[in-house]
Amino acid sequence: MVASAKTHPIRTKVYPNWMFWKKRRYVVATLAFLGFFNVYALRANLSIAIVAMTETKNVTLDNGTIITTKPEFDWDSKTQGLVLSSFFYGYITTQLFGGWLSARIGGKRVFGVGIAVTAALTLLTPVLAQASVYFLLTVRIIEGIFEGVTYPCIHAVWSRWAPPFERTKLATLAFSGSYVGTVISMPVSAYLAEALEWPSIFYFFGVIALVWCVVWWWFVAESPDQDPRISKQELDYIKESLATVGAKKTVQHPWKKILTSMPVWAIVASHFCDNWGFYTLLTQLPTFMKDSFNFELGKTGFMSGLPYLAMAIMIQFSGHLADWLREKEILTTTLVRKIFNCGAFIAHIIFMLAAIFWLEPTATIICLTLAVGLGVFAWSGFGVNYLDIAPQHASVIMGVSNTIATLAGIFSPTVTGYIVTDGTAEQWRIVFYIASGVFLFGFIFYGLFASGELQPWATESEEKKELEIKNVETGHDNASCEPKE
Repeated sequence: MVASAKTHPIRTKVYPNWMFWKKRRYVVATLAFLGFFNVYALRANLSIAIVAMTETKNVTLDNGTIITTKPEFDWDSKTQGLVLSSFFYGYITTQLFGGWLSARIGGKRVFGVGIAVTAALTLLTPVLAQASVYFLLTVRIIEGIFEGVTYPCIHAVWSRWAPPFERTKLATLAFSGSYVGTVISMPVSAYLAEALEWPSIFYFFGVIALVWCVVWWWFVAESPDQDPRISKQELDYIKESLATVGAKKTVQHPWKKILTSMPVWAIVASHFCDNWGFYTLLTQLPTFMKDSFNFELGKTGFMSGLPYLAMAIMIQFSGHLADWLREKEILTTTLVRKIFNCGAFIAHIIFMLAAIFWLEPTATIICLTLAVGLGVFAWSGFGVNYLDIAPQHASVIMGVSNTIATLAGIFSPTVTGYIVTDGTAEQWRIVFYIASGVFLFGFIFYGLFASGELQPWATESEEKKELEIKNVETGHDNASCEPKE
């Protein structure tokens, strides 16, 4: 018997939360967490490395004389902006392809291969950077191409592994790896740059990511019924919860209805706005700290990582709270998504503006930490909204959304590079004004058009009717295409 939206599925045996290995879906989520840890460690390390690569250093000679050395890479702010944004030129090209491919061959394979190739290319980065800035740009673009599949394909994983009332918890657990990866990679990168020179940053994180790929490939199955380690009780629970396991493998995506759906565009708009603010801070925060407060590299890495520590903590709380509000029917799914998303964007606006006007080290760090920490509630809004409105099409909708949202990763560092030429407070204020305006637009658009309800064009019954019509037209009689009563 299939559980309805009003009737909660029968629960499996309850294990303590720390015994995650007893629940295969949480093993998948934990390894996905570590996967996203590597995704963002590989992506964010350059924002620290570029400070070490382009800084002038004071060297004290044996006789006490202090001399200033030229930077190893004499790049102006525009070139640095281009280097930081180059990753996203490749990243944008494979969003839709990643969603499409994972819907056909499985998200596990696409996720693992995407990170493995990115890690291998990261190991080549120091040699190529020393050879030519154009080689560095090329390898970053190619890294972006392979890493671009990671976010869309993880929705294909959740469409098979995540019971409806655990979607937010499982998805946010995995996504929080992005922020933990940023938190850890920034200070570790700063330490490695000072202790072992900047190339060690790329070698260290590249090797760690390759080790993760082996573990992911060995321990994760494409779906619960392909997992030899899953218990029958958990398998039955997931099947009953999803009520679509064993459905047709080839999904026909109603592209016209997807691209004309306002709830879809509400997700896309919010994703773009969230990315603009996120990538502005991810790529520019170390430089902002150095320009505004003259922090040394080690302190810059640590301070830049604090907001992402808040993200990693708060995303767990937001995910559990969102699912609890829905499961207890305190709020509808639509209200949960809108309140969490729009509230997060308002928090971003308030605290980002406070940070740039206060402009005192401790106060600015506190404000940015609050902005980013509370802003992560948006991932319990738009971030899992794909699975609410169209679970079978979530991976390709995520592909469309992340394609457009990645434009923020391209434009934000480039725009900042053109605005912040001297590193003055006035120039940085313009950057933060723009980010706040983008968040305000996202707040309004999502609040007006978002939905947490399954869309009519996404229902399985409609897909079956379309398939039945095709069979009638071609003269085929397939009883499996008939809607079940």
